[in-house]
Amino acid sequence: MPTVSAHVALTLAQHIDHVFGVMGNGNAYFLDAIEKQTDAVFTAVRHEQGAVVAADAHFRASGRIAAATSTYGAGFTNTLTALAEAVQAHVPLVLVVGDEPTSGPRPWDVDQIAMASAVGARTYTTGHADAAATTVIAIEHALTYRVPVVLAIPYDVASLEAGPVAEAPAPRIPTPLAPRGEFADGMLDQIAHALQSAERPFLLAGRGAWLSGASAPLGALAEATGALTASTALGRGVFPDTRYDLGVTGGFGAEGAMELIRQADVAVVFGASLNQFTMRFGELFAPGTRVFQIDVAPAATHAHVGGYVRADARLAAEALVARLQSSRGATAVAADTSAEEAAGTRISGAGTQSWRESVDVASARTYAEGDELAADGRLDPRSAARRIAELLPEDRVVVSDGGHFIGWANMYWPVTAPDRMMMVGTAFQSIGQGWPSIVGATRARPEQTIVLTSGDGGGLMAIADLESAVRAAAGRGAAVIWNDAAYGAEVNLYGLKGLAEGPMLIPEVDFAAFAAAVGAEGVVVRTLDDLDRLRSWASEGPAERRFLVLDLRISGTVIAPYQEEIIRVNS
Repeated sequence: MPTVSAHVALTLAQHIDHVFGVMGNGNAYFLDAIEKQTDAVFTAVRHEQGAVVAADAHFRASGRIAAATSTYGAGFTNTLTALAEAVQAHVPLVLVVGDEPTSGPRPWDVDQIAMASAVGARTYTTGHADAAATTVIAIEHALTYRVPVVLAIPYDVASLEAGPVAEAPAPRIPTPLAPRGEFADGMLDQIAHALQSAERPFLLAGRGAWLSGASAPLGALAEATGALTASTALGRGVFPDTRYDLGVTGGFGAEGAMELIRQADVAVVFGASLNQFTMRFGELFAPGTRVFQIDVAPAATHAHVGGYVRADARLAAEALVARLQSSRGATAVAADTSAEEAAGTRISGAGTQSWRESVDVASARTYAEGDELAADGRLDPRSAARRIAELLPEDRVVVSDGGHFIGWANMYWPVTAPDRMMMVGTAFQSIGQGWPSIVGATRARPEQTIVLTSGDGGGLMAIADLESAVRAAAGRGAAVIWNDAAYGAEVNLYGLKGLAEGPMLIPEVDFAAFAAAVGAEGVVVRTLDDLDRLRSWASEGPAERRFLVLDLRISGTVIAPYQEEIIRVNS
């Protein structure tokens, strides 16, 4: 007879095909049911934080919700940093955990509901008779509000027989938020008119635009208005035409591209929260730029926004294209012509040559080349990043830990879509989530090359899951460790202020040796020529190669532009 844990597993497996976790007393029956009674794939990691990170990365890489699992007590508390990151990043996932028995807490139990609530996650606790229904409610909550949820199974309930698994209703998936009401319609009319009459229109899109499927209508809107485009760090690649795209805004952006954005007279933002980094701490747009925002948040998220529409980015972009087509009157495209087909004719009052055709976009988005070696004789991370970009397979999916080094991959490694560059940890400003990110991304994209970019500090913090990454991505995975023997961000922010640097330094670690210890191939990189192994590795087939770890001995004296921006703000 199925147990309560089996009810959870069988119901969960109808909607989730991957589970990541560490087995313990509190989730043993659940994992037994996952393995024996479902088609869901369980992948073990070595630290409970890694379970949540892997489920998080799986969603970011695939758009499909995944599950993590841990035992109660110490297993649960180990998940909290990753759980907080998923909350801040609006990533839906289900964390299945053991919990204290219904008779009351034992000495090793903690108030898990309070802890989850403290980082922003809702907990649903199964009973003896409602496990399947509670599981559906938890999934529905995660998908509706785009947050992780905790699904708790009390210890003395987990193995109780619960009878046949009743058919549970499918979770209700929220429909896209359409612009509603006369105020929304009126504001869309204003935005359409502003774009039509603009001399230097600009469109900015974020991760929300990608999740809504807005790429095609945004491309049509950019073509129709002659706008330059750009994306946030989490939205790169959302605009289909790269010829007029300025790349990433904020501290990862090229200086020439940011200067062009400040020339815009009208800017429309789709699915981006306009955080301080995207906005360059308030300096992205010039004071005279009219800024409009379209997002699902209840209200505008930045003081510079002069007009706001609460709506799904795709639906709003389609509505704007339709308005611009309608404004052409007798020469409008036939009603049965799609927005994409209609995009060939520019709808603007800016003259015969659009703004984007009058500027050199390619030059504006170039970055400094760097030298092979910095003044201290160690690798210049800029030249190393540029060379690695030339050698990495084109099918790459990049996962990033947090730390000073994040500027290098984000600036120098282009990707073709937002789900090919993910930064797990930056929403909560945490490090040490890199290695298990490989696990989730690999399970989501098993035919792609998964590449981690991490610093030595974060790489060491998560070292338990180096083995998990190598095991999951053997033959298809690689890691680039930017090894400057320091917590670089702290050195740059506080060392320059004269604070003691001892606590900010790390004895130089041999990550290549770590790699060899768990069956991977490690290469210490001190010169650009040492990267030739990446060239040959990329040309080999997955069956011929091992997971590759590149231990880059970089200079800490080269500061990433985004970090220089933060230093200026904090000075």
